[in-house]
Amino acid sequence: MATASENNASTTRPQREAKKRAAAAICQMQGNAKKKRVVLGDLTNVSDAAVAVAVSDTQQRKKIKLQKPVPTVATPEKVEERSDPQLCGPYVSDIYEYLCGMEVLPSKRPLPDYIQKVQKDVNANMRGVLVDWLVEVAEEYKLVSDTLYFCVAYIDRFLSLNVLSRQRLQLLGVGAMLIASKYEEIKPPEVEDFCYITDNTYSKEEVVNMEADILKALRFELGGPTVKTFLRRFCRVGQEGIDTSDLQFDFLSCYLAELSLLDYNCVKFVPSLVAASVVFLARFMLRSKTHPWNSTLHQLTRYKPADFKECVLNIHDLYLSRRGPSLQAVREKYKQHKFKCVATTPSPPEIPLSFFEFSGSDS
Repeated sequence: MATASENNASTTRPQREAKKRAAAAICQMQGNAKKKRVVLGDLTNVSDAAVAVAVSDTQQRKKIKLQKPVPTVATPEKVEERSDPQLCGPYVSDIYEYLCGMEVLPSKRPLPDYIQKVQKDVNANMRGVLVDWLVEVAEEYKLVSDTLYFCVAYIDRFLSLNVLSRQRLQLLGVGAMLIASKYEEIKPPEVEDFCYITDNTYSKEEVVNMEADILKALRFELGGPTVKTFLRRFCRVGQEGIDTSDLQFDFLSCYLAELSLLDYNCVKFVPSLVAASVVFLARFMLRSKTHPWNSTLHQLTRYKPADFKECVLNIHDLYLSRRGPSLQAVREKYKQHKFKCVATTPSPPEIPLSFFEFSGSDS
């Protein structure tokens, strides 16, 4: 017969071994967790992680989408519903109505001719150079595209209200980017980062003071729809019937939209019209023999091609470097493989004038 001590030994040994294995597993988990926190701490911004999650989510939605029959004719609401329920397909018309009302508010719009009427030392070329440089800044700190759009909007609104010397134009740019980052980013760059990116041309105090001046001039009204806001919806309908990947069409549209930021002549166009122009031009570039517009896009955007003819021609000239040829940051950005090299997409040199006529039927 086994003694009591022998029984205790036989029962506690397996328990001790199990505890050791559990402790080792916990240590391993804690070690992995620490590594993840260190990696995230090293990142300037978590937008790359968000993009990875978004791509994974998009792939999952595509798998689900393949299991469902796709209707041959889709209304904008149906396209919204089957693409992403979070885009609120049943309410898309009401949402669009609200956004269109907000984008034309005087407090949200810059003067279309502020350089001629307000500024004395700043011209359109200087503005273009500043925006081109801010594209590089956004790339350097991995900022989301909405931050760039908000930043440019703040600059144009500020210059519509205040005379500025050319020596302080770059300071205005970093001040606007700082505000836009705080408004839009999960982890915005620090003030010191913006001082560094200007090669310490401006001190921390100067950047903070400019930030305050911008906020006062804008009366702290920082929100509102941007071109990207409308592109998110328009692209889902615009890519229907185009023989290319969804990402290819999205990146090309984003490229054309960011080119529009460089051109002072595009300041007068509201974001929804620029977004519609971009979708029209992207469809033309990818399928140049067919009319780029159709009744579904007309129903969704409420624009006819004649409404945005001037905007389309401006952006097309920018794409072909007939305007702003020296501004290269956006072009170099979208030549990268992560953007499918859409900046190298060929385009016919001229858009047929007949394409700006719309009969109301599908292409």
